[in-house]
Formats: sequence, C-alpha cells, structure tokens
Amino acid sequence: MHSTNQELNAQHQVKYVNTDMLRIGYIERGPASGWPVVLSHGFPYDIHAFDDVAAILLQSGAKVITPYTRGFGPTRFSSDKVMRSGQQAARGLDIIQFLDALKLDSPILGGFDWGANASCVAAALWPEQIAGLVSYASYDIIDIEEQTHAFPPSLERICWYQHLFQAERGRECLSQSRNELCRILWNEWSPGWEFDESTYERSAAAFENPDFVDVVIHSYRHMLGCESGDPSLQRFEDILAQKPKIAVPAVTLDGSADPLKPGGTAEHAFLFSAKHEHRTLRSGHNLPQEAPQAFADAVLTVHSWLEGKD
Repeated sequence: MHSTNQELNAQHQVKYVNTDMLRIGYIERGPASGWPVVLSHGFPYDIHAFDDVAAILLQSGAKVITPYTRGFGPTRFSSDKVMRSGQQAARGLDIIQFLDALKLDSPILGGFDWGANASCVAAALWPEQIAGLVSYASYDIIDIEEQTHAFPPSLERICWYQHLFQAERGRECLSQSRNELCRILWNEWSPGWEFDESTYERSAAAFENPDFVDVVIHSYRHMLGCESGDPSLQRFEDILAQKPKIAVPAVTLDGSADPLKPGGTAEHAFLFSAKHEHRTLRSGHNLPQEAPQAFADAVLTVHSWLEGKD
C-alpha cells in the first residue's frame, strides 16, 4: 500500500539547499556515512518514481538523495530575473551545483527521462565530480541539430506532445489540463504498467509548481531548436553538441516496451569510455517504478565496480 504525501514527509522531511539559480527541495534517506547516490526524475514524474529503488539501496548502506528538478515540487528559482530555462545544460549544471552545495563527494548519479539527460550532461561535462552513472536510454544527451530533422512517422506520432508544446495552444493546454495531459503520457509510455490513482496523484502534486509550465515548454522548444537557451549556458551547449564521451563507469538501461525508444539504445556504447554495461529489461519508459529492483541492481553494480569487487 502506497504512503500518502503526509506520511512520506513525516518519514522523510523535505530539505532545501540554495544554488546560484535555485532553492532545491530534496529528500535524503539513509545514514550520513552511507555511499552517496543522487537519483534524478524526469517529465512528467517526480521524486516518488524512486521510492522503491531507494528502499532497496538503503539495505546496502547507501545514502539516497532525490532532488526535485527545476519547475517541479517545492524547488523554486532564486529570483524573478532567472530565466525559466528547461534546457539540458541548465539541468545538468543544477545537479553539479546541488552536489557542491551539499558537499557530496563523488556520488553515483542515476536517472531516467529528463533525469538521465541531466545526469549524462553532468557526467560528460564534470566527470571529476561524479563516481559513476546509471542512465535510462544510455547516452541521453540531446543532439539539438538531429532533433530539427524528422523522425519516422511512427515516432513522430508518439512525440505528439512535443509538437503541441511548440504552439501557444500547447502552453495553454499544459497550463489548464496538466494532470490530464501528463496522465495520458504515463499511460502511453508505460503500456504494461497498471498504476493506481493514488500513485499518479502523489507525483502529479509536483506539477503544481508555479514554474512547471514555463520550464516544460522551454525545454521542448529549445530541444527542437525553436527557442533560444540561456546565453550564459551556451558554452556548455556548444560542448554537448560535440557529443563528448562519458568517462565514468556506467550501467545503461533500456525498457523493451518503451514506445519512445524503439529498438533501444545499445548502439550508444561507443560514447562511454570507461567501464560500461548495457541491459535491456521488460519495462516501459518509467523503469524505476515499473522495475525498481532492476534499476537498483544497476546502481549496485556500479557501486561494486567502484569498490573493486567486480
């Protein structure tokens, strides 16, 4: 039986830390001396995607930290002057500044969807601060040039929401009907996962963030090359456009029933220059909630490599 928001907060109180751009809300589980893991969620999900993963990792002595990404839950921008950017460089830098603020020493990063994208960006640009990586959909760094060209019609159909968000009617739809729209995405992206209403509502509460719509709309417009990013982050986007290899140990994952990743991402292996293993699992897009043991096992594998046990 799932816990309510009040029960979760009673057990794991939301903490806050300030970075250059944000006041990030996060939950920390496990002993202060535990080996650190930072798990980042995507759109349209929140930190509860990792509840079961965290419970498994705690049994192996981990300290598991799950931050709310910009535009979600209690995370807020530091001022009205900060651009409500959702671009990958912003979200990758958020992770690095989050680690700095918490003085976390070489954690393992894990994520899916936006969270995998941000974790891959952080690992590619700042590998000296990252011990290892677990990434759903492998090398999940966005090639904006590639995104400006057409995909096969079957995939374009799946990406209907991205096309909707390019128009102002998409902003209006997301603003007025965010819960309905995001529930449709949950159903479409995880066709074999039967979640109950309380599970969805627990995460949907995070979509009420006042910056949710602006961040989501900007993310998908920037991703498709239709809107400029934060000028202060362009130097990072320029590096990412060169597809830098990820030089930290990594386990990458695919869900065999994920309509967003037809055929999987095993061909990304050449973009990982350190120890790397790829796994394909029976799952849809939301692998941490659909197959939490498999996601936790990937984190534990990276940890064992770092410990010299394998």
